[in-house]
Amino acid sequence: MANSEGLHEPEASLSPETIDRHRALTSLQEELEAADWYDQRVDATRDAELRSILAHNRDEEKEHAMMLLEWLRRHDPVLDAHMRTYLFSDGPITEIEARAEGGGAQRGEDGPRT
Repeated sequence: MANSEGLHEPEASLSPETIDRHRALTSLQEELEAADWYDQRVDATRDAELRSILAHNRDEEKEHAMMLLEWLRRHDPVLDAHMRTYLFSDGPITEIEARAEGGGAQRGEDGPRT
């Protein structure tokens, strides 16, 4: 397997689901890293046309990352729950955490999400 070097346990002892999540997480890392590299290149270049191409490529990497994140959400109930708590929320994130841990506001109770 191509990504086996990133596994921390022997592949034979891992379920196919864990291997697939590893693939998705590794790919997510790579997409976000690529977006960061493109972002730096956008800042560094003085050529407007190149800047436009690099920005386009960066934004494609972000799209790919979100596709992977959605796949992960659909295959990990705990990640899904955390995403429902934090994503598209308003206010200080640590306050959202405190409410969630204290049994306070659930999704939709802290006002409309933007």
